[in-house]
Amino acid sequence: MKKIEILGTGCQKCVKLAKNAEEAVKDKGAEYAIEKVTDLAKIMNYGVMMTPGLVVDGKVASVGKVLSPDEIKKLL
Repeated sequence: MKKIEILGTGCQKCVKLAKNAEEAVKDKGAEYAIEKVTDLAKIMNYGVMMTPGLVVDGKVASVGKVLSPDEIKKLL
């Protein structure tokens, strides 16, 4: 199973990105596990200094913005 990680401390933008990721996965019918990463050390290990961050299969796909479900689907 593939993996999506939402990097952030739980702010409104992070919550919105997580919802959009869930919607994108559901719409695409893909098999992805979605994990919320709130540990700042783990977030910094990805080199992300601005949240929210979106990581798809271990690669940083977006930093500092809330992607729409359609934008996320293109990354999957």
